[in-house]
Amino acid sequence: MACNGSGCQSGSCYKDEDATCNQPIKSEETDSTNPTNVCIKCKLNDAVSGYGGIDDGRFCADCFKTNLFGKFRFAVTSNAMITPTDKVLVAFSGGPSSRVALQFVHDMQERAQRNFDASRDRSLPVFGVGVVFIDEGAVLSIPSSEMEEAVEVVREVVSSLVPPRKELHVVPIETVYPSDSGDGKERLIKVMNTVSDPTGREDMLICLRMLALQKVASECGYNRIVLGSCISRIACHVISATVKGQGYSLPADIQYVDARWEVPVVLPLRDCFAQEINMLCHLDGLKTVKLSTGPCSSINGLVSSFVSLLQEENPSRESTIVRTAGKLTPFQFNRIPEIIDGNVPLATRRRQKRYNLKSNESVSSESFCPLCNSPLNKSEIVDWSNMDSHQNSDNFYNTCCSSCQFQILPSDSTSMEQFYMDLPQSMVGRAKQASNGDLSLLREQIQDFLLSDGEDEK
Repeated sequence: MACNGSGCQSGSCYKDEDATCNQPIKSEETDSTNPTNVCIKCKLNDAVSGYGGIDDGRFCADCFKTNLFGKFRFAVTSNAMITPTDKVLVAFSGGPSSRVALQFVHDMQERAQRNFDASRDRSLPVFGVGVVFIDEGAVLSIPSSEMEEAVEVVREVVSSLVPPRKELHVVPIETVYPSDSGDGKERLIKVMNTVSDPTGREDMLICLRMLALQKVASECGYNRIVLGSCISRIACHVISATVKGQGYSLPADIQYVDARWEVPVVLPLRDCFAQEINMLCHLDGLKTVKLSTGPCSSINGLVSSFVSLLQEENPSRESTIVRTAGKLTPFQFNRIPEIIDGNVPLATRRRQKRYNLKSNESVSSESFCPLCNSPLNKSEIVDWSNMDSHQNSDNFYNTCCSSCQFQILPSDSTSMEQFYMDLPQSMVGRAKQASNGDLSLLREQIQDFLLSDGEDEK
């Protein structure tokens, strides 16, 4: 999703650019591992260097672009992230990672369109692409003029990526509340002001951002959300989640696919480094947007600075962190549901079966935090048969994960009650569903088979 910088540049949501993503490109210099300074792939052109990545000084510009796109394409095809019948929503924050994700998705769509036009039978449709930009000006101290300028840049970028045409959704983050309520912005500000901890504020914004992305995707008919989270961002998330006590749910956030949401989320740049992404933007002149979000004083920001220092000492540190975390057992929702659409090529379906997680290679989780939607371990699941409290805010507090309880939720009961009343209804609904033991959902499913009060058994 997103970066661990201050004010929403953090976490596993779509704002995936952090301090490492915005480092300036260094001047070119000969790499000691490639003293001839010739591309190791084509053996013809001079290699590009100075961006500090693990492949710094190894490839020429053309081979570098081909190599980076190859990582993206392999992640997409191996995990069946995008099929011809899909409608994909790309979360675009304006930063380098989401910009490259958008560019690569466009390149795939453009190739699919050319193949479709060239084929005689035109049996395979071209997947649809939409772009969403979440306007977080309501809760961030960003001048309105700067936000308006950023939106104009986003519109310009999206309009330049045609054909095929891509629909752009510029959505204020307060749309997580119903449009007919009329007080969504005020309630959102109250919720954010109740959270005093800087780390908690960032984490809360991540939850709200994902909620907004899911709402846009479900209402507009998209069945995939593409995030620009790269390996550099994921490495930061591994450390910060560990520090915040989210070790159990950590494997859920670092896989290629996350289908715990109504609309599955995919990370096609999971194997790409921020330094490589920056260099591609530099070489291709890809326009990006950097909003001024102020200084960073959270755990997320400190971890980003720490990982950046590690990466400067050894370019493979980020990869080592993610590979180590990758040894954790993923969850059953870390895969795309089985494809049964006959319009999807047989090769795609076979590839999905080959790479999808097997039941014995994953962990099942049926309980989730109503705030951040993280899977809960057994010690965090509440036994409602032993609960005496009928206070809704207390029930909500008890159904949240320990990290949200500590970082986000207010400690005193009065503030907690107000916080609960101002939350979006979708978050409140998750908690009620958990506290009711899903009995209402079960009743709906078997309603046709139940006897009415006045109906005799026969």
